[in-house]
Amino acid sequence: MGIARPGMSSLSFSSRLYIKPLPHFIYISLHMSYWLMKSEPEEVSIDDALALPDVAWFGVRNYQARNFMRDVMRVGDGVLFYHSSCAEPGIAGIAEVASTAYPDETQFDASSKYFDPKADRENTRWMLVDVKALRKTRLLSLSELRNCAGLEQMQVLKKGSRLSITPVTADEWAVVMNLLQAY
Repeated sequence: MGIARPGMSSLSFSSRLYIKPLPHFIYISLHMSYWLMKSEPEEVSIDDALALPDVAWFGVRNYQARNFMRDVMRVGDGVLFYHSSCAEPGIAGIAEVASTAYPDETQFDASSKYFDPKADRENTRWMLVDVKALRKTRLLSLSELRNCAGLEQMQVLKKGSRLSITPVTADEWAVVMNLLQAY
């Protein structure tokens, strides 16, 4: 974002911009997308994810969420790591997409709760991406998100929203990063 230095005339403003750097975790790129990805902390928590080089985001069994991973996500996209189905759901960390989509092997494993008897190796039904946890944050609770200006249209806050992966706009990402920076 460019701002004029005090004392600069409007004529010199267009030829000399002062660029104020943003902290790395607030950086917003026109070339990246942002996501909120839900995980049950009993299965994979932000602490579990930080202890590993990256985590395979397995077990997604919704076609829209699968399509986000398969067709839209790119390596380096920002991720809000969201703890769900727990005592206090909310954003627990920041992560990034670490791989392109590839087949979720749990769909072929008859002993897995994610087994899909209709899955076929030649026509893979379910995909996953790897996610690299970058840092744990304070818990940004669902109720705090609901009461924050600028997040009114955030997908995870919409009534009946149950998708495990939802897109986050660049503006929503910036609001969340500012909330996390403020504490």
